[in-house]
Amino acid sequence: MPLLIQSKEADLINSTAELFEKHPHLQENARTFHTRPLVDVDPKCLLYVQQREFAATTPADDSVSIIGSDDATTCHLVVLRHTGSGAVCLAHCDGSDTWSEVSMFMTAVASLSSTCEDGRFELHLVGGFNDESKTSHKLSLNILAAFQKQKEDIHLETCCITEMNDIVDKGAHRPIVYGIGVNVKTGDVFPASFTHRGPAEELRSARTFTGGLMADVYDPSHGLFKIAPCKWSPNLNIAFWLSQSDDTILKYLSTSPTAEPPHFVKHIKSTIMFLLEHPNSDSLFPGGQPQLYHRAQTGGWERFVQS
Repeated sequence: MPLLIQSKEADLINSTAELFEKHPHLQENARTFHTRPLVDVDPKCLLYVQQREFAATTPADDSVSIIGSDDATTCHLVVLRHTGSGAVCLAHCDGSDTWSEVSMFMTAVASLSSTCEDGRFELHLVGGFNDESKTSHKLSLNILAAFQKQKEDIHLETCCITEMNDIVDKGAHRPIVYGIGVNVKTGDVFPASFTHRGPAEELRSARTFTGGLMADVYDPSHGLFKIAPCKWSPNLNIAFWLSQSDDTILKYLSTSPTAEPPHFVKHIKSTIMFLLEHPNSDSLFPGGQPQLYHRAQTGGWERFVQS
């Protein structure tokens, strides 16, 4: 079935402007959403999702209370939830392979809801802005089109994307909301910021930086955060970036140089340093096994070593 808006089939959408013109309540919902107070999420019981990652779980999970992600400029944050089971998925999409990614999100939530006969799939989209290259707009349309092609009914509830997530600051466009969280127990989706982006933040960033595809990073049945083995060339010619100016790094390594959060360049440099310090990715995954983390008594993640 196509995407549903207020329980009616959505027409084919040619632009986000057309979407908001046809459905003014989505504009009002977006305005209400981005005026909500920003929540600084406690790292205890947080499951943080980086770019090109997704995670899904259910309210029965004792290890995770909030799934969250931020640093989205042209990227979009996708929350898919089944109201019957409460199963919820959050993904950080950059347009690398949107059509197959959406199918992965649907499969993840559907599999966690397989024993539930009641309820419906609800979709929340946040991200993008009016960037000059229209990258946000293209991604908005691709995500909507991909969900429109799914066989299940999917109800679009929140659509705070592109022009509805745009503000002009000091003459430059940028997103209003860069990050969100979803309460696993209640399904509430809210603007959020994060001081902790672990576990293994640099390894996960290195995977994406070197072209890794969308990855499922959580095993809800065992409460384990998982980083599957990934590979990169030991001869990456990237050291020269460490001597470049912040403006140069922003110009060439960002899709939206004027809209990045303040820590963007520091994050890029630490990722490059990690790659240079670990030219052979095999050493990070002994025996070709994934890195696993479980919830520590302190509330954070700690390395889990299988006996």
